[in-house]
Amino acid sequence: MQRIDILLTGELEGGFAPFRHADLELVLHRWSASAQLPLIDGALWAFVDWVLPDMSGLELCRRLRCDPGTAAAHITIVLDEDEPEDRKRALRTGADDYLVGPLTRTALLDRVLSGNMTEHGLGEQGGANGRKVALGELIIDIPAFQARWKGKGIALMPNEFRLLRYFVEHPGRVFTRTQLISALGKQEPSIDERTVDVWIGRLRRALKSVGAGNPLRTVRSLGYVFDTV
Repeated sequence: MQRIDILLTGELEGGFAPFRHADLELVLHRWSASAQLPLIDGALWAFVDWVLPDMSGLELCRRLRCDPGTAAAHITIVLDEDEPEDRKRALRTGADDYLVGPLTRTALLDRVLSGNMTEHGLGEQGGANGRKVALGELIIDIPAFQARWKGKGIALMPNEFRLLRYFVEHPGRVFTRTQLISALGKQEPSIDERTVDVWIGRLRRALKSVGAGNPLRTVRSLGYVFDTV
């Protein structure tokens, strides 16, 4: 199944629940430019509002294009008004296309489903497929859906695997339960924050079982951090 991870910098009339159509899955993420990117498992498409709280949509577009991790994303600027000069500025800055807001779920799905999935990396080869991430002796093989410690496989359920991958991609950073739920794309339907504690418990046991110790540290009143030492 092909997957597209969709970043949205603003509200979305109709909600952020995932959408599946034939062999295509769309996972929607409410995202702030000041926050870490969520876990990206597929190709990336960003819907960027023209006006943002801390910067302009054009500036965020520039930043996305300059970041190797997001440079190949499809970027749609969401304009406040259908002004010809704004459209030109958006395209000159690096946006692939534009929509006139307010953005609705129907408009978003129409745009994505009508797009050419083979352009801008939006096909089977897009996104995280085909790469590995590592932290010391810990290796996350994303296409194989396998984590290894010193070459020994770690038995993990899907949520724990994706959680471990996210921690390895952001070592030393404290995440709240809410942030981890959002990073894994679990906001809708909503789940109890204490579910994260269950994931963490299972992940800790799995790491200890292969001799990796307990790098997951609880930060009281805040959340969890993956220590690097």
